[in-house]
Amino acid sequence: MSKTKKQVLILLIVAVLIAVIPVFMLKGAEFGGSDDAGSVVVSDVTGTEYEAWATPVAEIYLGGEIPGELESLLFCIQTGIGVGIIAFFMGKFVERKKWTKEEKK
Repeated sequence: MSKTKKQVLILLIVAVLIAVIPVFMLKGAEFGGSDDAGSVVVSDVTGTEYEAWATPVAEIYLGGEIPGELESLLFCIQTGIGVGIIAFFMGKFVERKKWTKEEKK
């Protein structure tokens, strides 16, 4: 196994451990999102209960809160689209660099 493959494998294992260890170390803990934490801070600062300014469009059409599974799916799709856009432009910059090197030769 090459040195690069070993490094990649070690980094993947470390990434998985970083994601899994907190779940087992903090059994019974609630992992809330940033929206929940933000509303708590706003309530602490203002002294009144936080009231949302707007209702999410999907909740209006669904007639209630979005199910957790659907919310996770939409978040994953959004992440995939973002990664695709970033990868496209990074690839484009790499190719541009190759073309400019070839033109200079």
